[in-house]
Amino acid sequence: MMSPYLKAGAALGALLLLPATTVQAQDKLTLERVFASPDLAGPQPRALKLSPDGKLVTLLKPRPDEKERLDLWAIDTATGAERMLVDSKKAGSGAELSEAEKMQRERDRSVAGSTGITSYDWSPDGKTILVPVDGDLYLAALDGKVTRLTDTPDGELNGVVSPKGGFVSFVRGGNLFVKPMSGSEKQLTQGASDTVSWGVSEFVAQEEMDRRTGYWWSPTDAMIAVARVDESPVGIVTRTAIGGEGTKVYQQRYPAAGTPNAIVDLFVMKADGSGQVQVDLGADKNVYLARVDWSKDGKTLYVQRESRDQKRLDLLAVDPATGKAKIVLTETSKSWINLSNNFTPLSDGSFLWWSEKTGHGHLYHVRNGKWTALTSGEWEVRDIVGVDEGKGLVYFTGNRDTPLEQQLYVGSLAKAGPLKALTAKGWWNEAVMDGAASRIVVTRQNADQPKQVYLADSAGKQLQWISENALKGDHPYAAYLASHAKTVFGTVKAADGSTLYTKMLTPPMEPGKRYPVFMIHYGGPGAGRQVTNIWTGALNQYLVDQGWIVFSIDNRGTPDRGKAFEDQIHHAMGTVEVDDQLKGVEWLKAQPFVDPKRIATYGWSYGGYMSLKLAEKAPGTFAAIVSGAPVTKWEFYDTHYTERYLGQPQDKPSAYPGSDAVDDAVKIKDPLLLIHGMSDDNVVFDNSTALMAKMQGAAVPFELMVYPGQTHRVGGPKIGVHLWTTIENFLRDHGVSPQD
Repeated sequence: MMSPYLKAGAALGALLLLPATTVQAQDKLTLERVFASPDLAGPQPRALKLSPDGKLVTLLKPRPDEKERLDLWAIDTATGAERMLVDSKKAGSGAELSEAEKMQRERDRSVAGSTGITSYDWSPDGKTILVPVDGDLYLAALDGKVTRLTDTPDGELNGVVSPKGGFVSFVRGGNLFVKPMSGSEKQLTQGASDTVSWGVSEFVAQEEMDRRTGYWWSPTDAMIAVARVDESPVGIVTRTAIGGEGTKVYQQRYPAAGTPNAIVDLFVMKADGSGQVQVDLGADKNVYLARVDWSKDGKTLYVQRESRDQKRLDLLAVDPATGKAKIVLTETSKSWINLSNNFTPLSDGSFLWWSEKTGHGHLYHVRNGKWTALTSGEWEVRDIVGVDEGKGLVYFTGNRDTPLEQQLYVGSLAKAGPLKALTAKGWWNEAVMDGAASRIVVTRQNADQPKQVYLADSAGKQLQWISENALKGDHPYAAYLASHAKTVFGTVKAADGSTLYTKMLTPPMEPGKRYPVFMIHYGGPGAGRQVTNIWTGALNQYLVDQGWIVFSIDNRGTPDRGKAFEDQIHHAMGTVEVDDQLKGVEWLKAQPFVDPKRIATYGWSYGGYMSLKLAEKAPGTFAAIVSGAPVTKWEFYDTHYTERYLGQPQDKPSAYPGSDAVDDAVKIKDPLLLIHGMSDDNVVFDNSTALMAKMQGAAVPFELMVYPGQTHRVGGPKIGVHLWTTIENFLRDHGVSPQD
C-alpha cells in the first residue's frame, strides 16, 4: 500500500504543477517577509473579552506596520463596527518598563516580545476599562477619552478593577496600593524590600504554575487576600545582560532544583488595609501556594496548597476573619499532580473540580464531600469556559474526538450525561464567554487557516465574524497561497505500542527523487506539542518552499494524551522521548522520497535539550543538529518544573545524572549548532557555557551563535532573519540544504 505521506505528496505535487506564468505571478516567500509586518497570519487578536453587558467584544490587536505593538480595540456585537479604544503610542509615555514588568511579560508567553498594551481589565459597570501602558495605569472610557491614573517613577504592576468596581488596585515598589474610583490611593502593605514583596507572584508561580498575580479581591470588594513573598532564602544567579550598547548585571533570585524556594505567606485584610490576619497554611512551610479563589458570597477563601514534591494537593477552606483553614479535599499521585485553573465555586456552596484521578483529566461537581463525575473517558477536558447555573450547564474545551483538535462542549452541571459539541470538527477551537454564559467568542484555526474569531450564542450558533481573516484578496498571505503545503497527519508506534502522532509538510515531489528533512521537535511535558491541527506560521512554509520536508512527532511524555502517556518520563527525562523521536527518524528513512543522509533536527528550550540527547544517544543519525537555549544540567533549572519530573538532585538514587546532557556531550559526532540568548533569565546562559566547556575540554567541535540582549525568546523583525539565516548557512555548510 502506498504511504499516506507519499500519496499526499503526489497529490500536492500535481496540484502545484501549474503553468510557469501562474507560479511566477506569485510573490516569493523570504525570511525578511516572514518576520516583517504585517503578520502573514493576518490580524491576530489577543486577550478577547466580552463587555459586562455583552454589547462589545474587546481585544488587543497588532498594528499593521508594527506587529509587536498592541492597541486596544472594540467591536460592536450588534453591527460589527470596530474602533480603536486606546492607541498605545498616544496614551503611553514611552518610558522604559521596570525590570519586574519586563520579566512578567517574559514569563507570560502570550505577550513575550510585545509592546504597547498587553493586558486590560473591564470595570463591572461596563463604562470604563483599566489599561496599563508603559508602566502606568490609564482609565479608558468607551467614547475614547483616556484618563491617566498614575504618574510615578516606579511602574505599577498587576493593575485590576475590583469586582464591584469600587477600587483600582496595583503593586508599586513591592507594596499593594488601592485607589477608590473617587479618591486618593492608599498603600495597604508595608515592608517591601529587595527580597520582600506583596501582591506579586514569585518566579516559579509565574513561570511554571500559571499563577500570574499575588492578590485576590473578594466578590463584594470588602476584603483582599494578599501573598507576601520573601526571596531571601533563594539563591542568586548573576545574569549578565550583554547588549550591543553595553552590559548590565542583574543579581537574579533563581530557585534552582534542590535549593530553597521563596517563603510565601498569605494574608487577608479589609479594603482599607485594616484587620489583617495571616492564613494558616500549615506547619510545613516548604509548600507551594498554587491557587487562591473566593466563594461566590465572599465568606470563604479557597486555597490550593501543593507539596514540595508535587505529589499532594490540598484544597483548603479558609475563614477570612480568622485565617483558620480546614482541608476540603486532597489529591495524591505516585508521580506528580498537574495543576489547572478549573476550580469554580458555585452559588450553593458547591464547586467544580478538575482531576486526573482516573488517568484522564475530567470535571467533577463536589458538594458536601461527594464527587459527581460530569465527564469521563479516554480523553482530556482542558478549560472551563463558562457556567450557567440557572440552566444547569457547564461549558468547557476538550479533545474527545481526537488529540489533534480541540472543541467547545456543553454538558450538565449536575450529573454525567450527553455532551454537545458547539464547534466544528477540523479545527482547534478556543473560547471565552461573558459572565452570564449567554455569548461565546470562539477563536479557531487549523493547518490551512490562521486564526478566525466569531461571536456565537450559547448554543454555538455563529452570529457574526469578529475576524474572518479569509486567505484572499489583500490578506498578507494571499500572495503566497499557491505554494502553501498541505499538512498531512499520520501515526507510528512506540516501542511499547503507544500511538505517536506525526505531521509532515512536503514540497511538490518528483517520482524517484529524495528530499532532505527538517525535523522540528519539543518533546517535553506540560506544553509544546508540535502535532496539532493548528496554523504553524509562514516559517514552515518558507522551509518547504526551499525544498525541505518538514516533519514532527509527539513523543511519550507530552500532554493531552492521559496521565500514563505523560508519566513515562517520571524520573526518566531524556529516555522514552528520545526513543520516540528516533522512531520517527526510523520511519522517515524507510520512505522512498526521503534522503536518509540529509535529515536535520532542530529544537528550542526543552527541544534544544532533546537535540543534545538525540545527538548523544544516536551519533551518526543526523546530518546536522540545531540546539537552541537548551537545558544541559537540570540542576540549573528551577524547582517547580524540574522536581515535578525528576525529584530533587540530592535524592538517592538521583535521576539527574542520567537526565543531564553535559557529561555525554563528548559522544556527539554530528555537526552541532548551539544557540542561546545571553540575557536568558529562564534557561540561564550557564547551561550553554557548561556544555561549551565540556565539549572544548574534550576537543569536540561545535558551532556557536549567541545573541546579546536576547532572552529565552530570541526574535524580532531583524533578529529572526539573522537567526534563521544562521541556521540555513550552517545546514548548507554541512551539505544538508535542499540545493545540495
